[in-house]
Order: sequence, then C-alpha cells, then structure tokens
Amino acid sequence: MMQTNIVTERLFINDITLDDKVFMLELLNTDGWKRFIGDRNVNNEEEASAYIQKIIDNPKFGYFTVRLKEEGTTIGMVSMIRRDYFEHDDIGFAFLPVYEGKGYAYEAASAVLNHPSTLSAHSRILATALKTNKSSVRLLERLGLVFDREINVENKELLLYSIEIDQLLLNQLTSRFFSVFSNVNHQKPDWESIPEICLTESTFIKKSGLDEEIYNLNAFIEPRRQILSDGTLTGFAESEINHKTGIYGNIAQRYSTYEKSGTLNGIPFKATGNKIFQFIKTRKGWKISSVVWEDFNLL
Repeated sequence: MMQTNIVTERLFINDITLDDKVFMLELLNTDGWKRFIGDRNVNNEEEASAYIQKIIDNPKFGYFTVRLKEEGTTIGMVSMIRRDYFEHDDIGFAFLPVYEGKGYAYEAASAVLNHPSTLSAHSRILATALKTNKSSVRLLERLGLVFDREINVENKELLLYSIEIDQLLLNQLTSRFFSVFSNVNHQKPDWESIPEICLTESTFIKKSGLDEEIYNLNAFIEPRRQILSDGTLTGFAESEINHKTGIYGNIAQRYSTYEKSGTLNGIPFKATGNKIFQFIKTRKGWKISSVVWEDFNLL
C-alpha cells in the first residue's frame, strides 16, 4: 500500500512502523481490544514488534497510527484490511481508553475513509462490529456506513456495514457546495471552486409557495457574490442536517434538509429548509446538474 501521511485539525495519521511497538503493546492489551477484537497474545515489546512486522509484510493490511498534533502522543489506530472472506476492504479503528469519547476516532476514521488514496483505490468499503459494541456501531453510522446484514465469522456474530465510494464522493461534493457560500469570521466564499462542483449548464430553482424563480449558474451566483462581499449578508453559514441519496448508475439524486444563519442588513436570522440535488458523473467526476430548494421555517 502507498505511504499514508494525513493531517487533520487535531491529528497526524501515518503508516504504522516498528517504532510503534510500545503503543501497540498497550493497545492490544486493553480490555476493549480483547473484548471486541480478540486477544492476540502479545505480552512484551518483542512480540509487539513481531506483530507489527507481520502487518507491514502483508500487502492486504494497512494500519495507520493516530497521534495528537500538539503532544505527539500516539492515541489509536485505523486499519484498512482486505480480509479473505470479503470482496472489499474493511475499515477498523481502536483507541486507548483515555482518549475515547473525544471525537478522535471519528476524525481519524473519516480522514482515512475520505482520503484520495482510499477514494481512488476502492468502489466500496466495509466494516464490521460485534452487536455488543454499541460505540463502534454508532461511529460507523456517523461515518455514513449503512447496515447490510448479520454475519458469522469465526463463531462471532457480527454486524456488517458498508458504503459505496460514490456515496462518499457525493457527500463531499454536497458539503463543498454548502461551504462555498460561507463568510463566517470574515472567510471569503470560494467562488473559484464552483466550476469543479457544478456543470456550467446547471439549473437552480427557488420555491416560494406555488411560485418559483429559475436561474442558470451565473444568475444564481452573481447576486450571492455581491451580498456576501459588500456587507449586506455577514456571518453566513449553511449546512446539511439530514440527507437521503439514491445513486442510479451515473446519475444520482439527494434530498437534504438544511439550516442556515447569518446577519442580513444588520438583522440576525436563522432558517431551515429542503434541498433536492441532482448529480451526473462526468469524465471529471461527479458534478451538480440542478438544485431545487425551499425555505420553510424562518426562526
């Protein structure tokens, strides 16, 4: 596997090395690892080194250690493994108990899952968890993986989850669209990314009751570019709350609920609403072909 060096807001994520033997010895002997993954009978640094070497030597294994940026402390790991009984790689994660419940596992696993090397090398990602491992199940669902079925592996009853890489790409594309218009904390909207996100021929429709306003890409962008830069609309942010996406070959549709807030002409506001995105998969990747939205609750 290619060398992995990922940096997130709080973490460094790198390929495991033999220098990680002390950390790995501690992790393998935590109650959580033994209960939910299994006892590997690694009892000293020499055995930990041998365990790591087997991982490094196996082309089907990718183990990445997770370190805190500020302290440099190694706190956990994320894995991508092609198991003999699966057709796709299986993502896993484990953290030292003192660092659980702080969002590190989600931050690290999400970074690995959404890294370009993952997106380019896979069509689908799997994950498993014991039924009793409620925290792992919650994390898998938060990462966007969907329950597939129950399976039995080595006499263990496991829950199998999965996600299509196209789903991850559409998640990223939608997130980029929402973030383009943000000017919170004097942030400048990223207008240059619009051609990467939308087709030049994209259509935008705003619904207000039974009336609608229909725009092409330029007519949609220009008034927003104006009010987000001249002080009319400040501290603006918009984000997705929930979504449901259907992918049908090289076309897709996504229903979103969203919320937005800011200060318009000196008056703070909050609102929620619905959006429907339509996407097509081009030679340059997924792009938005149309957006229909309706604000339905001004707070």
